[in-house]
Amino acid sequence: MILAAVVTVTVVMCLPVIGIGVDFSAIARNWQNGADKIVKLLLPDWSFFPRTVAPLIETLQMAVIATAIGAAVSLPLSFWAARATNPNTTARVIVRGILNVIRSVPDLLYAAILVAMVGVGALPGILALLLFNVGIIVKLVSEAIDTNDRGPLEAGRAVGATQAKINRTLALPDAWPAFANQTLYVFELNVRASTVLGLVGAGGMGLLIDAVRTFYRYDQLSLIILEILIVVIVIDLVSDAIRRRLV
Repeated sequence: MILAAVVTVTVVMCLPVIGIGVDFSAIARNWQNGADKIVKLLLPDWSFFPRTVAPLIETLQMAVIATAIGAAVSLPLSFWAARATNPNTTARVIVRGILNVIRSVPDLLYAAILVAMVGVGALPGILALLLFNVGIIVKLVSEAIDTNDRGPLEAGRAVGATQAKINRTLALPDAWPAFANQTLYVFELNVRASTVLGLVGAGGMGLLIDAVRTFYRYDQLSLIILEILIVVIVIDLVSDAIRRRLV
């Protein structure tokens, strides 16, 4: 029943009159263009590698800095946004409302605005990733805190402990694995996202991608994609090993 509903809605959304008007015939008409680009992507220009090293390092630096600062800011905000660790309804609603606004704006739009404010370079990219990280980490960690057992927290209140002490001594140990896991997750996202933010001038590999794309150098673009793929795989393997140790 659910599958039928999903298929029906998808078909309706593709209709020209009601939906977005998906034209599959365009793929059939232009398949040769796509095949030509794929062939070029399968032949990377290895001589271009030296020019990609500095932008790749800058991309990783952006991801590391944004993740570190974002995690430091997100940890206390996660306790303020969780019902179990912040009984003050007004303060909790305000924090969640601000974070909802932050999370609703795409990171690429943040980067475009910040580039206009502070100029081209890595700084607007780091700031955009920072906002992106805070929105994700706080939401996921605060939800994890609310799903944890509240018995110890209630016991802490019963003996007269302050909320700050309860959060530090009782809630933090339970929330730490979720916080570390989400921090690793956003670091992986940052590496991918920082390569895209450069398309609007926010530094990193994206600036180089935009340059080679402008000149239709798909062989050089292929090398960049391959490098990003290798970096993402390595990060994923390291993150998975760290997660296994945490669990």
